[in-house]
Amino acid sequence: MSNTSNRSVNCPTCQKPTPWSDASEFRPFCSERCKLIDFGEWATEKHSIPGQPVYPVDDDGDEPLQ
Repeated sequence: MSNTSNRSVNCPTCQKPTPWSDASEFRPFCSERCKLIDFGEWATEKHSIPGQPVYPVDDDGDEPLQ
């Protein structure tokens, strides 16, 4: 079993050192604010995962919906 009581990570949003423990409610973020900022950046597509776009298909599975 590893000791995580002294482990910390940098908040992905503000880079503030943040304890990595069950007591850190918003880990890996330091606060709810930083968590929501990150979520907003994904929602507005400022963050994305590289790759080919994926389009949903119709119920028949033969025509992409665009």
